Amino acid sequence: MSGWHIGIIGGAGINTPGDLAAMQEIPVASAFGEPSGPITTGTLAGVSISFIARQGAGHRLSPSHINYRANIDALKRCGVTDVLAFSAVHSLSNTIAAGDLVQVAQLIDQTVARERSFFGDGVVARVAMADPVCPRLSELAVSAAGAPVHCAVTYLAHEGPQSPTTAENQLYRQWGADVCGMTAMPEALLAREAELPYALIGTVIGDDPRALDNGAIAAKLINQLAANLPPTRDPSAIDTVLDHAIITPRDSWDRGCAARLDAILRRINTAPR
Repeated sequence: MSGWHIGIIGGAGINTPGDLAAMQEIPVASAFGEPSGPITTGTLAGVSISFIARQGAGHRLSPSHINYRANIDALKRCGVTDVLAFSAVHSLSNTIAAGDLVQVAQLIDQTVARERSFFGDGVVARVAMADPVCPRLSELAVSAAGAPVHCAVTYLAHEGPQSPTTAENQLYRQWGADVCGMTAMPEALLAREAELPYALIGTVIGDDPRALDNGAIAAKLINQLAANLPPTRDPSAIDTVLDHAIITPRDSWDRGCAARLDAILRRINTAPR
């Protein structure tokens, strides 16, 4: 498949992307610290796939302790063009039940204790986040699900690791949230800063998150997605979002900050000036 390289971020119970051809596990160093674990690479239906388990092997990282910056930076260094993330979510809606799949379209961010951006310490950028997910990749993921999907839902990201109280859930419903979870932010924002179109499929869990085989659900969707991708990846507006987002003039960039951003800024640094 010309141009496609899909990055997969596995959520709860998703520790592998399935059976990849030429599969190998490689450590990827990041200037932003340690990623959650190594990257598993390979191909499906001729499509390059790079996978990382968001919370590490054995689900050893709480949502507040995930190094979201390092994870996105590592995927960018692998040459990923688009990111499909999976996440376990709780329903806030009477029409969304445990076991259902949801396609997230909007985000409400209530996280408070996480590194939120690649930028700000010597190079300032403000990416547009009015529409935080990629509609093209979202549509492709929904088509590959092989099961009904609640589309265009609003996800409220809270700090965790505990579940919200009943009063908090009532408040979130008043705000228009359909589901809540703990990991979509700042992940979606960082993917946008890295110029990576991002889509999020959520699996709705009940009181026992182990009751669902999230790994099998994700593997089936990933396989079908790879088979369904158009043979050529057309450019996305997200591919060049930093052209209008970086505020600091290039001759004023802090050298240390710019060096840490080598993968994020590779396209800009190699473009003719």
